Amino acid sequence: MKTQQDIAVFLLRIAMAFGFLSAVASRLSLWGTQSSGWKKFVDYAAETNSFLPQSWSPAIAVLSTSAELSLGILLLLGFQTKRTAWCASLLTLLFAVAMSISFGIKEPLDYSVFAFSAGAFLLSTFSHYAWSFDQFCINNN
Repeated sequence: MKTQQDIAVFLLRIAMAFGFLSAVASRLSLWGTQSSGWKKFVDYAAETNSFLPQSWSPAIAVLSTSAELSLGILLLLGFQTKRTAWCASLLTLLFAVAMSISFGIKEPLDYSVFAFSAGAFLLSTFSHYAWSFDQFCINNN
């Protein structure tokens, strides 16, 4: 029987996975008229990383999108969850710091980026992950 903690950890993992995957879907215009689209995202990446050369923004956009897609899929599957969650925490913390530098502290607070990062860090601290590929592998060894 699963505990309340197992259910909470599962829901946190799934919510984070869909958060990453939804952002990627928006950039790729998969949300239809509610999508941001790739061009707007590259422009936003340049604004968010205003302290870096603007010529870097296309590469930053591709790298961040690739990272978010990978993290979203890995979290959804529950594969290498501890490591994946730690990487998700680091990525979102870097994003929150970049937002703070470029827009001020209010923006990352309004969009709960620090909370997302803390949630990912919390997820990385658990010893097991119910309903995950990790748990499946443990049970079948």
